[in-house]
Amino acid sequence: MGAFSDRVAIVTGGGTGLGLGVALELAREGAHVVVASRKRENLDAGVRAIEEAGGAASAQVCDIRDADSVQAMVADVVATHGRLDVLVNNAAGNFVVPAEEYTPNGWRTIVDIVLNGTFLCSWAAARHWIDAGTPGVILNVVSTHIYTGCPGVAASSAAKAGVANMTQTLAVEWAGHGIRVNGIAPGVFPNPTVQSQMHSEENLDGARERAARTVPLGRAGEVHELGKAAVFLASDDAAYITGHTLVVDGGNWLRRGHLMPEYRTVPQQMADRGLR
Repeated sequence: MGAFSDRVAIVTGGGTGLGLGVALELAREGAHVVVASRKRENLDAGVRAIEEAGGAASAQVCDIRDADSVQAMVADVVATHGRLDVLVNNAAGNFVVPAEEYTPNGWRTIVDIVLNGTFLCSWAAARHWIDAGTPGVILNVVSTHIYTGCPGVAASSAAKAGVANMTQTLAVEWAGHGIRVNGIAPGVFPNPTVQSQMHSEENLDGARERAARTVPLGRAGEVHELGKAAVFLASDDAAYITGHTLVVDGGNWLRRGHLMPEYRTVPQQMADRGLR
């Protein structure tokens, strides 16, 4: 306990879902967590949840797609708290659609949030640390789709694969400045945010039941488990780890079967779930 006492962490998209899970664990370890989001309701909910758990938190309105907004966020955090130690790039956007049905704007929106937003936040934080001559930690939340692809979410998969590659590149470029850059790839972690965006036809119990049948370890992940893995990568215990993406998914991305299930197209799978 207390691994992050007196440290300050920004968690983008930290008001809901997996981002909130990471934010809560950082706060439990003593960090002051700055929850960053475009939506005031998500900011308020995240700060409230962290404070109710006994942690310290504040809110920062930021559109990670806008360089000026990102730079203002970093400047405000440093001016208010006197430091910035950790950046967790968690904010993302996604929806299920066959690749041929993307609109150009829909594709650009997801890539802009996931890939460009992650770079802009990393760039702003790194510029601060380099100018100040202080070390820092960046943790990028990606997905196991970076290894396998995922029909139905081509834009997000491609963007997160770009983030994973960028994680490796920036880890090398910024290592000399004492900046570590790692990734974390969550598997099945049922939570209201993911269910509403990706599996609206399935409740949380249904998602857990499905995971019990499909994940090698026989269950879905608990959000706090992802948070604890993130805390490790951001902590001094991982001081010699950089450029690495840690998969936290119960072995699911490695799952293979001698008898593979029948292949069904994305439109067929959506129809099976009553999504079209």
